[in-house]
Amino acid sequence: MSDSSAYRVESTSRLAQWRIENLASCTYRKSDPFKMGKWNWHLSLEKNRLLFVKLYPEISNLTRDNPPIASFIIRVVSSAGDRKPLTHPEITDKQIKNNDDFVWAIEVPLTGKFIIDVEFLDLKTASPGGGEPCSIWVNELTHKRSHATALASLSRMLTESIHTDIIINASDGSIGAHRAVLGAQSPVFRNMFLHNLKEKEMSTIDISDMSIEACQAFLNYIYGNIQHEDFLTHRLALLRAADKYDISDLKEACHESLLEDIDARNVLERLQNASLYQLPKLKSSCMRYLVKFGKIFDIRDDLNAFLQHADRDLIAEIFHEILNVWKGF
Repeated sequence: MSDSSAYRVESTSRLAQWRIENLASCTYRKSDPFKMGKWNWHLSLEKNRLLFVKLYPEISNLTRDNPPIASFIIRVVSSAGDRKPLTHPEITDKQIKNNDDFVWAIEVPLTGKFIIDVEFLDLKTASPGGGEPCSIWVNELTHKRSHATALASLSRMLTESIHTDIIINASDGSIGAHRAVLGAQSPVFRNMFLHNLKEKEMSTIDISDMSIEACQAFLNYIYGNIQHEDFLTHRLALLRAADKYDISDLKEACHESLLEDIDARNVLERLQNASLYQLPKLKSSCMRYLVKFGKIFDIRDDLNAFLQHADRDLIAEIFHEILNVWKGF
C-alpha cells in the first residue's frame, strides 16, 4: 500500500471504511478527510497500551457554529477470517465537536490488516429555534424533492397557461400569468389586485417599457424557472422591473451580477444605473474602475457625452472621487 492510500478513507452515502495494512511500526495515524453529510471527517488511531480509535469532524466554521449530532455504528473488522468484528455499542444523537468527543478504547490486540468501518445512521443539526435537532438527510431530501416539484408545477402553470387569470401586455406581445403568484412575489402587484385599480377591473397589466422577451424572463424569475443565459441577457431590464415592482431578491441578484463584468464598454451605463436604482456596491466599483484604475482616460469621448446628460449629483460624485485620488499622489 502506498503512503497516500494508507490515509485514504473510502466512503459512500452513509458508510466509511479505513483500511489499515500495518500499524505495528506506528503509534499514531490520522486519516485524510472524508465527506459525510455537510462535514469533513477524520478517523485516527493511537496505539499505546490500548488502541484508541477516534472519529471527529474537521475543524471549521461550520463545525464550530453547527456541530454534527451523530448516530452511528463503528466496527473493527480483522482480515483474519475467523475473527469476529469488534463492534462498539451504537452511538445515538451524540454531538461531536472535536477529537475528544468520541474515543473508543480497544483492549483486544490487533495485528495484521484490519478495517475500521463506520456506518452513519443519521446526522442532525441543532434547530435554529431551539427545538428538536433536525436530520440533514431526511429534511434536505424531502425539501429538495418538494422544492423541485413545486418549481416544476409553477413552470408548467406559466408555460402551458394553466388557469391564467391576468394578461401582461409588454411592448410587443402579451403573456398570461396568475394573480396569486405575482402578488406573492411583489407587494406592488398585490396592491394592484387588492384595490379597485384598472389592473383588477380589466385583468390586464401594461408593462410597456419591457419587450416580450424581457417580460418572459421576468416572469420566469418570478415562477422560479429562469435560465442563466436569459438572466444575463435581460438583467438591466430585470433590474428596472425589480425596482418598479419592489422585488428585492431579484434586484439584489441583478446588483451582484452587474458587479462581475464591468469593463470600458459598459462602465458608464452601469454607473448610471447604480445611481438611478441606488446600488452602492455597483457605484463604488464603477468609480474605482474609472478613477483609481485610471480607465477614465481611456473613454474620454464617451465620458464627455455622458457628462452632458448625467445627474448633477452623480457628476459631483465623480469629480469628488477624482480629487480624492489626486490628493493621494
